[in-house]
Amino acid sequence: MTSTSPTIYEQSVPGRRAIRWPEPIGPVPLEDHPGLLRTRPAALPELSELDVVRHFTGLSRRNVSVDTHFYPLGSCTMKYNPRAGEQAASLPGFSNLHPLWPQLRHGGQLTQGALQLLYELERMLSEICGMAEFTLQPLAGAHGELTGIMLIAAYHRDRGNRKTHIIVPDAAHGTNPASAALGGYDVVSIPSRRDFHMDVDRLLAAIRPDTAGVMLTCPDTLGAFPIRIREIAAAVHAVDGLLYYDGANLNALLGRVKPGELGFDVCHVNLHKTFSTPHGGGGPGAGPVGVVERLRPYLPISRVRARGDGTFFLDYDAPKSIGYIAPFYGNFAVLVRAYAYLRLLGRQGLRATSTAAVLNANYVQERLRPHLDAVNPGRCMHECVFSGRRLTAMGLHTLDLAKALIDRGVHPPTVYFPIHVPEAIMIEPTETESPETLDRFCDAVIECLELARRDPEALRLAPVTTPVGRLDEVAAARRMDLVAPE
Repeated sequence: MTSTSPTIYEQSVPGRRAIRWPEPIGPVPLEDHPGLLRTRPAALPELSELDVVRHFTGLSRRNVSVDTHFYPLGSCTMKYNPRAGEQAASLPGFSNLHPLWPQLRHGGQLTQGALQLLYELERMLSEICGMAEFTLQPLAGAHGELTGIMLIAAYHRDRGNRKTHIIVPDAAHGTNPASAALGGYDVVSIPSRRDFHMDVDRLLAAIRPDTAGVMLTCPDTLGAFPIRIREIAAAVHAVDGLLYYDGANLNALLGRVKPGELGFDVCHVNLHKTFSTPHGGGGPGAGPVGVVERLRPYLPISRVRARGDGTFFLDYDAPKSIGYIAPFYGNFAVLVRAYAYLRLLGRQGLRATSTAAVLNANYVQERLRPHLDAVNPGRCMHECVFSGRRLTAMGLHTLDLAKALIDRGVHPPTVYFPIHVPEAIMIEPTETESPETLDRFCDAVIECLELARRDPEALRLAPVTTPVGRLDEVAAARRMDLVAPE
């Protein structure tokens, strides 16, 4: 399908049909609903089934996806998902299961397999993160954050603590302060140092008796491992505050470091990033939350428990629980994929995953260091961050670099995040990509930067090989046209 291919409306032929519906059996009392009757036929295209299939198959070939392209989006962890996980999630015993089916009936076991999977996945995540127990219900990472803040609030209410605020570094994921505010707390933002890294001294100085907790991303959004974590944990625990672990970047630490052993009290994990199921298109996601022992009473209900006879049940007896946070048990199919991923890899496989993720990021960082300003002077963790300030001297921006990469068949990395890094470029190669793929990506970036020095206008015009060129995104956001055409 070329960029000049006709739209599906342009292909429409009056009277052509893909299927023909049978005549209704008996009268249809449409007169009972006069306000719902159309005054004219719906303006829908009229095509054969073959025309429709070919049209949408052609459109799908224009798509960029993890199955067809390298996705270097920093912070998003868009990596290949093993097909074994997809097969596990599609097993009839899981995909056809209804959440209202009884746990046990007349000695039969209708939902025992699903409950066992949930029970074992909770135990796996608890072991990986050094937590006492997990809840699998949160429907996304941000939902997990909010759940964590609700657990922190429940802890302080139960103890009679008068806490007013949560401390969040300015380089944190944007949902951190949003979750803290939704949980009823004021947000104290800690500015980064001039080198863009977290200012630990200012953070420690901000901890007061009315501090409810501190939220840290580890590794942080610069792809660096935060320093002095144990010191931060000791300071917040000294005022009976809690340390929250944003686990969006856990894939850098798998099999090496457990957040619970570093002093974190609450931990959310993005299953759809770390353990398969990349969240392209906005979902579905899953953000399980783990807690240390003293926070266990506040976990959401219900909780999966094991009986002595090997069967499983849902336990609602938790008087201090924060209650329900999701209908039924979260995005179950995502949980199945994560379970399959963990069983496939095992302990050594998870450790190898973090090794490859960190190695790939450092390889990209060192290849591009001569051409862009790296934020980390030394090694990075699972992602690397650059500033594109050199482009501004040519009248260009990192957005121009991103658009030029599209012309080379390369999906752009994340740009303008972290927001405190000028002209930020954030790259996460993930653990699933080969050295050849990373070289092709780096070669494309270097080629675009060399073109910028020779012919800056070429980058300003990019992309030129796509069906649609450079859009005025600001105008599109400010002057949205939401009126359907006549």
